[in-house]
Formats: sequence, C-alpha cells, structure tokens
Amino acid sequence: MSEDIKASSPYRRFRYNANDLESGAGHDGFTDYDDEGTSGPFDIVRTKSAPVNRLKRWRQAALVLNASRRFRYTLDLKKEEERKQLLAKIRTHAQVIRAAVLFQAAGQGVEVPGSPKKHLPVPTQTGDFDVSQEELSQMSREHELSTLQQYGGVKCIAEKLRTSLEKGIHGDETDLLKRKNEFGSNTYPRKKGRSFWTFLWEACRDTTLIILMVAAAASLALGIKTEGIKEGWYDGGSIALAVLIVIVVTAVSDYRQSLQFQSLNEEKQNIHLEVVRGGRRVEISIFDIVVGDIVPLKIGDQVPADGILVLGHSLAIDESSMTGESKIVHKDSKAPFLMSGCKVADGYGTMLVTNVGINTEWGLLMASISEDNGEETPLQVRLNGVATFIGIVGLVVASVVLIVLVIRYFTGHTYNPDGSAQFNAGKTRVGKAVDGAIKIFTVAVTIVVVAVPEGLPLAVTLTLAYSMRKMMMDKALVRRLSACETMGSATTICSDKTGTLTLNQMTVVEAYVCGKKVDPPDNKSLVPPKLTSLLIEGIAQNSTGSVFLPEGGGDAEVSGSPTEKAILQWGLNLGMNFDVVRSNSSIIHAFPFNSEKKRGGVAVKLPNSEVHVHWKGAAEIVLASCTSYMDENDGVQQIEEKVSDFKKAIEDMAVRSLRCVAIAYRPHQTEDVPTNEELGHWQLPEEQLILLAIVGIKDPCRSGVRDAVQLCINAGVKVRMVTGDNLNTARAIALECGILGSDADATEPNVIEGKAFRALSEKERQEVAEKISVMGRSSPNDKLLLVQALRKKGHVVAVTGDGTNDAPALHEADIGLAMGIQGTEVAKESSDIIILDDNFASVVKVVRWGRSVYANIQKFIQFQLTVNVAALVINVVAAVSAGDVPLNAVQLLWVNLIMDTLGALALATEPPTDHLMSRPPVGRREPLITNIMWRNLLIQALYQVTVLLVLNFHGKSILHLDHENTDRANKVKNTLIFNAFVLCQIFNEFNARKPEEINVFKGVTKNHLFMVIVGFTVVLQVIIIFFLGKFTSTVRLSWKLWLISIAIGFISWPLAAIGKLIPVPDIPLGELLTKKYAHGEVQ
Repeated sequence: MSEDIKASSPYRRFRYNANDLESGAGHDGFTDYDDEGTSGPFDIVRTKSAPVNRLKRWRQAALVLNASRRFRYTLDLKKEEERKQLLAKIRTHAQVIRAAVLFQAAGQGVEVPGSPKKHLPVPTQTGDFDVSQEELSQMSREHELSTLQQYGGVKCIAEKLRTSLEKGIHGDETDLLKRKNEFGSNTYPRKKGRSFWTFLWEACRDTTLIILMVAAAASLALGIKTEGIKEGWYDGGSIALAVLIVIVVTAVSDYRQSLQFQSLNEEKQNIHLEVVRGGRRVEISIFDIVVGDIVPLKIGDQVPADGILVLGHSLAIDESSMTGESKIVHKDSKAPFLMSGCKVADGYGTMLVTNVGINTEWGLLMASISEDNGEETPLQVRLNGVATFIGIVGLVVASVVLIVLVIRYFTGHTYNPDGSAQFNAGKTRVGKAVDGAIKIFTVAVTIVVVAVPEGLPLAVTLTLAYSMRKMMMDKALVRRLSACETMGSATTICSDKTGTLTLNQMTVVEAYVCGKKVDPPDNKSLVPPKLTSLLIEGIAQNSTGSVFLPEGGGDAEVSGSPTEKAILQWGLNLGMNFDVVRSNSSIIHAFPFNSEKKRGGVAVKLPNSEVHVHWKGAAEIVLASCTSYMDENDGVQQIEEKVSDFKKAIEDMAVRSLRCVAIAYRPHQTEDVPTNEELGHWQLPEEQLILLAIVGIKDPCRSGVRDAVQLCINAGVKVRMVTGDNLNTARAIALECGILGSDADATEPNVIEGKAFRALSEKERQEVAEKISVMGRSSPNDKLLLVQALRKKGHVVAVTGDGTNDAPALHEADIGLAMGIQGTEVAKESSDIIILDDNFASVVKVVRWGRSVYANIQKFIQFQLTVNVAALVINVVAAVSAGDVPLNAVQLLWVNLIMDTLGALALATEPPTDHLMSRPPVGRREPLITNIMWRNLLIQALYQVTVLLVLNFHGKSILHLDHENTDRANKVKNTLIFNAFVLCQIFNEFNARKPEEINVFKGVTKNHLFMVIVGFTVVLQVIIIFFLGKFTSTVRLSWKLWLISIAIGFISWPLAAIGKLIPVPDIPLGELLTKKYAHGEVQ
C-alpha cells in the first residue's frame, strides 16, 4: 500500500476503542479538561472513556444498601477485566473452545444456531455442494494459501459452493435453506438474559430488608409465643408481608427494564449490508448472510463472515478486534483470507463467504462474552452522591430515633394507650421487653429504608430505558446510555451537510463538457463520440457503485452512494452499458476516494494494452491537476485560457447549492506501469490530467430542516455545518437551512475553509471556533480540531458523521451521532447514537429527549426528597417528644413503595414537552437540586410536617375523639395521619410534574402510565384502610375523616401554585451559602 494511503487512514492516527472488543470500555480518550477543577468522587461530568480509578473512587464513596441492585446498570469493573482475559484465551484457543461449545450443546440436546446440521468426516461432496463445512473451516482457520490453491483457487471454491463470482447465489428460499442446513446460519448462541427469579433474589439482598425480615421473624416467634398463633402473628407477619410486596414490586420493575435493554441490544447488533444475489445488489441483515454469498466491501465496512477475497483494490483490513494486534493488513491474491468482525480500513473489493456463525472465530467470541457489561452515566454517578448524602442523614436520624425510643422505653417513659408504662423494671417479662425492643428497632430500620433513596440512581436507568425505547420511534438508536442524557446539555451541534441537512437524493442537473454548458446535461448530441467513450469508461470503472439490468427489461437499478448513483445515472443517460464497459477493460490499480484528498482514481488496461488513469473528485481540486481539456472536436486543448471560465462555472454552480464534481483522465505509458510486485505501492499519476467534464449535482434541503435549526437556536444550541463540499455550496445550503441568518453573516470567520482553520495556532482556533457557523472543504481532521477547540472552550459538543475518517471526531465529541443509512460500521461503532433516518430533525428530537431525561429526574428528586424530609421530621419529632411514632414500619414500607418504585415509574416516564426547547441547555456542573426545586419541596414538606404534627399532638381534641376509649382514639388519629400523609404524596405527585409551571395538569391525560399509577396507588390505599387494618395497624375511617384526609392532600395544589409566585435567586443555594459563610469568616 502506498504511504499516501497509509497516512490517510484514520487507523494510523486513531484507534477507536469506545466499543472495540479488545479495548473494553476504552479509557484512552479521556482528556483532562473533562473534569478540570473537580474534586468530589461523584463529580464526573463525562463517563465516556473515564479512567478506571475515577470509576472505582465513586463506587467506594457511595453508601449502598443493595450493591447488586444499585450497580446493576453500571460498568462491572471486575467483569470487564475478566472479559479482556477471556478474549486473550479465545484468540489463543479458538478451535478448542469451539469444539467444547458444540460438544456441550450436543450433550444437552440443544441445536446451536449457526452450527451445520451435518458433521461429516471431510467428504469430497456433501449433499448439493462439492465441499464440506470441515474443509472450509480448516482452510479459513489455517489461512493457508497452498490449501486454497489445491482446491483450484477462489473460482473453484465458488463452483463447489454453487455460486457465481459475478452474480452471487440465486438467493431463493430453497437455496438459502439448503445453505443454512449444510453450513449453518450467521448467528451464534446468545447468553440468555437474567430471569425474573434473578431479579427477585437481587431485590432480597437489600441489607435493610434482610434486617427487617429477621426482626419480623423474631417478632412473629415472640408474638405467637406470648399471644398465641391466632393474634400473635399479625405484628411480625404484617412486616414480613410488606417486605415481600416491596421485593416483588422492585423485581418486576427491574425485570421490565432489563427486557427493554435486551431488545435494544439486539437492535444494535443487527447490521444491514449489501450482498450480490441473482446479479443484483440487495440489502440484508448480517444474520441472513449464508455461505456462498458474494459481499461487496468498502472502507468502513465490517467483514460480516469469514471468507476469501475475490477482487480487491488497495484493500486493507484492521484485524485488531480478532488478533489483538494494532496493525492494518493488506489483502490481495497472496493474502486473500478475511476474518469476520474485522473492519475495512482502506480500499474496496468483493469477498466470497466461506464460514458463518459459530464456525467463525468472531461468532465464537460473541457467544463466549456477555453482550452488555453495563455503563454508568454522569447523572447516575451524581445521584449516587445525592443518595449517599441523604442516606447518611437518614442513618443519623434513625440512630437518634433508636436511642431516644430505647432510653424512653427502658426508663418507663413509653406508655400504653391506657396510660400505663410499657416497661417496668423487674416486673415486665423478658419476652415482652424483647418484643418492645424489636418494635423500636424495626421502626428505626424502616426509617433507614425510607431515608436511603436506593431507587434514586435507578430512576435514571428507568427514564433512560423509557427514553431509549421512545427514541427508537423517533429514528434514533442509543448505543451509549450516557449520550442520551448528555444530549440534554449540548450547547453546539456540528452537523454534516449531505444527507443530514439535505435529502441525499442526488441528480446531475448541470454539466460542463468541451468547455461549455451542455443543456440538458444528458444531451448526447452535444458530446463528441471519443469524449463520450472516455467519460463512460471513467464513470463505469472509477466507481464503487453498480448497475443491474433486469432480464425481463425495465429500468436499470443503480446502487452505491448517492453521489455515485447520480453520476452512474448520468452515464446511463449518455448511453453507458455498465456491464459491457466493465468487461471491455480491467482495473489494474485503484486509489479509493479519500476524504483528505477529496478524489479517487483508477488505472484501467484496455484490450489493446493501452492504460488510462481516470480521476474523479471535488471540482476545483481535480481542475487544479488538469493541464488540458477536450473540445467539441475530440481534440485536446491547453486549459490556460479556459481556467477562469471553468472556475466561474464551478462558482456559479456552488452558489446555487450544487455539489461540483470534475471527471478527468490521462493516458499512461504501459511500460511505466509497475510489475505485480510493486503494483500495490504504485502512486497513481495525478498531474497533467485532461479534463473531460464538470457536473453539478443537486441535493435538495430536507423539508422541515429550517424549523429544526430554528428550534435549536431558540433552545440555545448553535448549529454549525461542517462539510467537505465547496465553501460556496456550503454557504448557499447554510443560508437555505437558516444556519446563516443573512448574506451579511456569510463572511469570515463565520464561514471558513478547513485549510484556513487548520493553519491557525491552537489558541487562535479556540477563539475562531466560537464564531464558526460553516466550515467548507473540511477534512475529518479539521472536524476533530474543531471539536477539541469547542470542548476546551467549555462547550458540550454533539457531532454527526458517516465516514470511517469521522471516527476520531465522533469519539472525541461529548455525543457522537452516526448516520444509520449512509454511515459506515466504523463510524457507527465510534458513535454514541445512530440517527436511523440520517435526518437533522431527528438529531433535534434527541436533544429534546436528552433534556427530558434530566427534567424527569429532577421531578423525581423533588418528589422523593419531599417524602424523605416529611417522613423523617414527623417520626423524629414524635419519637423525641412523645416516645412513639405515628408512622409504623409497615406504613413506612408502603410509603417507600409509593416513593421509590411507583413514583419513579410515574415521573420518570413523562414525555418531553415544547417548554424544554425554550430554555438554555442544562450545564453539566449545575446543581441537580435547583433553587426552584428547593422552594417547592420545602413548602410542601413544611406544610405536611406542620399539619401532621398538629394532628399527632392535638388530633384527639381537633377530631373530637376525647369521648372514645384511648386505644381506639389513638388508632383513628394515627390512621388519619397515615392516610393524609399518603394522599399528600399522591397530590404532590401532580405538583412534581411541573416544577416551574402553575398548571400542573397540562398534558397529564397523555401520560397513561402516570394516570394508571396514581389510580393504582389510590385504590390500594383505600383497600389498606378498609380491609388490611390488622396488617397496617389502622382502622376504618368515616366518610368525614376521608374528606379531611383528601382536603389535607388537596391543599398542596393551591399551595404549590402560590409558592411558584415566590421569586428565587439565580445563584444556586449552595453557592449562596458558601459565599455568605466565606463573607462571615472574612468579617
């Protein structure tokens, strides 16, 4: 391979490791400015490529009651290390492990997907084919060229597999079924997802719940012993039942989330690619590839199965995912074996598939490793910090309650309803004293259960799982969880032009041939015959596309990239017969299109041994290499006098937003063509070219893209166009899309060329980057430099990309967005989100969903902290002052269920609103709990605490219960407190939906899950009060007391509305307190 090709390959400059198997989580891309100035273990603004020590640090600092549940959706650092070791073993012992997998499956009577149904001892003919699976596997495994030659080369292998190297297999259902039966399918045994029982077991491992179960068992035993089985089982049994309900509901919620992630993982692996079947290129899933398929390969593709190279031009493969060695391997007739899972680093070609599924090392690899090893998000880490802080406060409070209640109990200051002391030293039986102590201990432990918001970090996962599923409907496939969340903080989007802002439906609408405009562009009569012949030869041979002519007649089917398709269609209109032209000459060497040089070329040998070198690429770049052009008489004329005319033509087309492509050629002396040994390193001559044509290709703007850009501007997100196209073309499209407001904006530095930007110093680039709206004629490296400059200036950068060379920028960006239709597999693997329809409007929807994730988490935090504060204060004050708590263990567990699991489900699944796109991006270092949230939660918590404590201390007189017996009056009062407290949370759940808006009911009926959960909670609360009094220590309430409970809850609505009129300072509360404290210290 030439040095030029080596230099242009992104694999030399950058090893994309975010999702590569051999690099695990990929920690090489982490830059210091990501966490500049941070000190806290939970202050990680970018988990993408974060160092392992940073990830370990926050795990060690977190207060966790149930580690298996809390860290379920975070990166398992231990498993990650084991995974790397497993990969090394597999590479070394691939065949032994494959045999073991097949043997184990056979022993269990399981049919392994991808394994052939027949295992014959190296036959010369098996069924309909003249070669066996064992023979093909052995040949691919050993990569022995001599073995391939013994079979007669790739042509004979194709004949044995009943396939044509040009037209592929027939591809009908019968043919495909035979091949799958004989050689297996391109799938592998997948590790089953965790069952519901696994989640149930993990939910049981919560430390506090285990303690409660032990306490319940002790209480049950003592109760039965002292009061008999009929009455004595209620106290312990009710706690045990409540704990079981919490465990089951938690497990169901977690299991549903895991199923959502499982289906998304399957979608990620379902790569689509083209194969040749029946002479035409058809797009299929990678899982539908069969042995005998002919697969076209181009730069950025993943090799879909093991195979043999049929034809290749400068084909280079990155085999690091299989060998672990970071080097690019050149493929030709001397090294024709291709391994599944590797990436095409350069060039193009076609391959014959010889092994699929478990019969490839890639299939074996994928069958042996777990598919998803988890990944934390910045919000998840921060919420673990919040949960830890609240948990510590809860533990302190619970300890205070425990100490106070124990002291009061054993000193005889805790009284029965009749006024007698519950404990009298020397008189109270040991069993009763222990039972009393257990009840106190149970209350303290339950306070910890309520206080430690174990579900808070998991609420992120819940809202992300919901958002990811919905984003799929909006044509966005999330590959990294953190990207979905980070997109809400994006301050700038660097977007490609072609296919993202435009439709990617290209047609040649203008052509300059013979030094003049041809109108219409496919008017054959205006193009002389020799020039037509050379043009058609260049179009057909210097292309990675193809043309299929149906046998029964009909329109030609053109395939390839949109630009290739447009030029091929123009060639067909000029009278090109694609297959005939391709067969009349042969390609002896190729320089694939290169985004650095903006051109691609081929050298073709004609039947008369003449050699023509054809070039095609960016018009002004190819024109600069031309010294002559062909006139209307097929004569070659010097170009000097016409250069200005051609440049003017290019400029005129670019101003009208046309993509300009020039086609040129030059004859080459046959004796100057290198021999076979040196041909691979031959630098195609690119000077002294003869210009054949300049074409203008129209690619219309997408409808709605202007509105989408305006939506971004309103949301404080700057859209920048970064394109390889001519600067004038880029400027015209930017004006059409609204990226540039007017012609006055279309000047430097708002509009800049890539080479001008890259020539600046690093400091200058940072200054200029802020102002750039359009960058034309940019290389992938220019895009990378722009991303780095913007990130150093504090921007949260989203970048779109589709080519292999975009991988560095996609990896470096905070959010890499690959195109699903035009994007290469390399670009997709380096990305965080795949835009399935390549549409910029879908990118904007991702921003909307990202903001929604953050907003939903804030709603849930506000709701949960209100419950936390109220429950803790009520129980602490009551315990310290009266020696008893109004909310017992079972009641608190029910409140915990409402708050943790049901509350998260209701609030974390709120759909995004238009309001989200009318405010600036959320800063990644902004406090999670804003001043608005503090105002709302303090008002509600203060109200609840005040009302319920008044009821606790003066409830009997207020409710006129003085005439009732003391036990009954206490139970009615405590039941009312419990009922009012739960209804306050239900009413406050509506308030939490709209922290900043007075109308909290807007759009509530659209969120069906919210309505169902609220309804379900109300129904259960009614059932608890009416029918489960024995378990919850409650009594039935009269309709008047129900009205009082509802009224207490209802008041939270007008109270919230009035509270929202109270202004709050812009400076976060934490900063405000720090400044005041610092100011006080100075004074």
